[in-house]
Amino acid sequence: EVPFDDRVNHRATLKDLNVRRIEEYLYAVKSALHHEMPGLPLKDLCLRMNIAGGADEDLRPKNIGLMLFSDEPQKFFPRTTIDVVKFKDDVGDDFDEKIFSGPVHEQVRAALKYIKDLEIVEHVHKVEGRAEADRFFNYPYAAIEEALVNAVYHRSYEEREPIEVRIYSDRIYIISYPGPLPPLGKDNINKPIVTSHRYRNSRLGDALKELELTEGRCTGFPKIRRALKDNGSPPPVFETDDDREYFMVTLRINPRAQELAEKMTVGTREKSREKSR
Repeated sequence: EVPFDDRVNHRATLKDLNVRRIEEYLYAVKSALHHEMPGLPLKDLCLRMNIAGGADEDLRPKNIGLMLFSDEPQKFFPRTTIDVVKFKDDVGDDFDEKIFSGPVHEQVRAALKYIKDLEIVEHVHKVEGRAEADRFFNYPYAAIEEALVNAVYHRSYEEREPIEVRIYSDRIYIISYPGPLPPLGKDNINKPIVTSHRYRNSRLGDALKELELTEGRCTGFPKIRRALKDNGSPPPVFETDDDREYFMVTLRINPRAQELAEKMTVGTREKSREKSR
């Protein structure tokens, strides 16, 4: 069976592809095709890039072309956004939400920048008798980056469900739909060495790799674990259900960062009490 991202989309035309976005992509991945673009008709360019298919007289974009180079991919793949929700309490009543849409690689870059600016905090702890200070983060950016890119890579673009990033005071959940492909499942997903050579969106994975957003080839889980370990954070938890309907990564805050955050909260409360006296 032809993977979804490599299928021709008969609801779209080549006019739904933005040539400027194609040009920017070819430049970013240092493709020789970038230099040939000025004298190349769009039809020939799409065939050379394998982002179109069908009969010569009725050439149509492939899904991968629409995912990367359409101004509004959500027109063809509804609700395939990244939704970032920052909860201000554990009950879930008070929160800020931001939704990222547009081409897949632009979505992930914008969402990562937003999360980095919103949530990542570096701590510098001076150790007595040592010139070098301890440096650690509440969450290592590399773990969040890998988990989110992994979700973008392995989600289904046929399902009308966004990727959800839920940020709480002491943990981050990254949820995508559906779950992993066999042989990965509920019983083996948290084992130290898990490999699967089945890919839901191999064309998209290749593009993300060319854009240096992922290394591909099953490196995601080990990279997340390593980034957390190097930061002194608890290990990640990977989760799915019996029917593989969802996939969730849980990243927990560095314990020392949590301790410092709690001290800061107590200190702020005490100051506000003093002011109100």
